Amino acid sequence: MPSLTFSDFGFSAPVLEALARKGFEEPTPIQSLAIPVLLSGSSHLVARARTGTGKTAAFGLPLVERLSTPGPKVRALVLVPTRELAVQVSGEIASFAPGPAPRIATVYGGASMGEQLRRLSRGVDIVVGTPGRVLDHLDRKTLDLSALEWLVLDEADEMLDMGFIEDIEKVMDASNPERRVVLFSATMPHPIVRIVRDRLGAFETVEDSTNPVQAGLTDQIWLEVRSRDKLEALCRIVDAEDEFYGLVFCHTKIETDSVARALSERGYAAEALHGDVSQDMRERTLARFRDKKTLILVATDVAARGIDVERLTHVVNFNLPFDPESYTHRIGRTGRAGNKGTAITFVTPEEYRRLFALRRASGDGLHKGSVPTVGDVIEAKRSRILAKAAGAARETLGLELKRDDEADDAAAVDPAVVGAADAVVAPAVVAVPVAAPAAEDGAAEDGAAEDGAAPACEPTVEPGAAKPKRKAKAKAKADPAVASFYTLADELLAMLPPREALASLAAAAYSGDLDPRRYGEVRDVSVDSAATARLYVGIGKQDGAWPKDVAAVVKRLTGLPDRLVDDIEVLERFSFVSVPFEAAEKAIAEARKQRGAPPVRMATPKSGPGGPGGASGGKRGYGPRPSYGSKGGYDRPKPYKKPRPRD
Repeated sequence: MPSLTFSDFGFSAPVLEALARKGFEEPTPIQSLAIPVLLSGSSHLVARARTGTGKTAAFGLPLVERLSTPGPKVRALVLVPTRELAVQVSGEIASFAPGPAPRIATVYGGASMGEQLRRLSRGVDIVVGTPGRVLDHLDRKTLDLSALEWLVLDEADEMLDMGFIEDIEKVMDASNPERRVVLFSATMPHPIVRIVRDRLGAFETVEDSTNPVQAGLTDQIWLEVRSRDKLEALCRIVDAEDEFYGLVFCHTKIETDSVARALSERGYAAEALHGDVSQDMRERTLARFRDKKTLILVATDVAARGIDVERLTHVVNFNLPFDPESYTHRIGRTGRAGNKGTAITFVTPEEYRRLFALRRASGDGLHKGSVPTVGDVIEAKRSRILAKAAGAARETLGLELKRDDEADDAAAVDPAVVGAADAVVAPAVVAVPVAAPAAEDGAAEDGAAEDGAAPACEPTVEPGAAKPKRKAKAKAKADPAVASFYTLADELLAMLPPREALASLAAAAYSGDLDPRRYGEVRDVSVDSAATARLYVGIGKQDGAWPKDVAAVVKRLTGLPDRLVDDIEVLERFSFVSVPFEAAEKAIAEARKQRGAPPVRMATPKSGPGGPGGASGGKRGYGPRPSYGSKGGYDRPKPYKKPRPRD
């Protein structure tokens, strides 16, 4: 079946031309589902779509198509949760407009009210704004929604999380009751469902069932680290990459500032973004990030809403997200528009239970990785230095590099290449005194200094050595900057042997970059007892079970050796056992599949849901909460008491 194109939707020629200019070729799944509904009929639409799926175009294109003729009053209102998203959505809709209409205004808090008033007074067709500022304009009577035809609620679940539901309902009450409502949301929590049920009546539903996380464009990795080692692990990750341009997510404003400040102190181009940052500072910070003057943006979830930056290479979850939806929102910011991306999640031993739920939700996409070693980081840096030097040799000096096979031959005969520290190497290039340039084929006459100035020097080549290309010589003569590099080389070679001269120049240019002492320790938590998971196994003393029987069950389910099945506690009706975290996942999965296997579940820590261990269990729908023994910090269940009859 041939894929859909935008022309299949019946868009006018000017809109199709605008799409062609933007490079849009095929609609995304949510666009294919929503656009036909919005272009035909008049029913309300509820759409589920995650960040990064092209939902702005899904509602923006129909608005541009239907509102191409200016009207006397506002005809469409788009509500979004954040200022950044308002600016982004407004700009995206404007880019689809082939002409002066529809006229668009953006209203949000923290910006000049006077400028917004002037813009609205001139007449607009589409208003994009945040709920609070829209209500301000409604109270001032500067925004008239009596003729509204379209009301779009974008990121409805985020507006719910930010406490905007009451504001949304007030806006709906103040708008034309005949307007058409279009609601986009990644999830459908109860308050959103209530608005849909109570206020919309009949509506159509579309859902983008594709998961952008599973599209193969985002490599998802989780790393075991202790809390105090996270910053060190992050620095190693950044330095091990040829290019790092990404977002680092933290839970709190304080931690966001702390991480950004620590990165800056270590020399990284990092800045913080959270709710306490002023609007003016936010815009400047985002501008620097988009221009790649800032390469690491440390942000909270709410502050990052509406940030749409192309070609991000990494998203790092400095803290494990609280739920799968937040995880999807975060990592959906990389791997967009066909570009590869990497999502890295730090997990402490106390967060294994939450990771287990996250892995269930993300399918096979999330896999375990390891923090780069100091050796890995130094080798990556060394490779980048060599690549940079090779690029300078080609582009600046006009030299032709040896092929790999030639380099291998040279390494085989040149002990300096293989690192013989005490080898005496005959230099292939002989230093030439600056005041006495070498003459070759009349070059001395051509390169003679005028008015006593020292001429540009060229290297003299010993017999059997490869001669520089003619164009390199010509470039050295023609370009004073290139000639100065050869002069510097001659001066260094006059003072030091070739190998030491190169090493001293590299040390001057990359001082400290290759020093392993700049990195601290990242302890391997897999050797720590805290890196294990505690399992509830549904057999106990009443079943005649002994510790060896529980161990046999676990080994049969996981294939673990005896030494990794530890701390077995057999109680009357059930048992507890500690195993490596990934083996716990396998045990639970295998127990569900194998007939006759006892029930196996994760044990909930004594602090309960939300405490150490990141428990999300204990909720209805997950089966009965297991009983807990007296060891290892696990609660016993309270005895069941039959309720007394009411009087």
